[in-house]
Amino acid sequence: TVFARKVVILDEPTAALGLRESRQVLDLVARLRDHGNAVILITHNMEHVVELADRAIVLRQGRKVGELLPTADNKQQLVSMIVGA
Repeated sequence: TVFARKVVILDEPTAALGLRESRQVLDLVARLRDHGNAVILITHNMEHVVELADRAIVLRQGRKVGELLPTADNKQQLVSMIVGA
């Protein structure tokens, strides 16, 4: 049911983790998403964004500066929004 859904907020969940541990966390995030949970993933790792996100929203100083569907082809556009270029 709708009421069984959850929102999971993760702030840099792979920071300071090794490759194996990071992969385990990313697999868990994917499973949460695939089970219908909303996942808010805060990260600077664009590879993770492209792999996991249905959409990317960029905030700068607390304000939304952009939104797009993340793909390998528009990763540079996403980075440009982040740095304000």
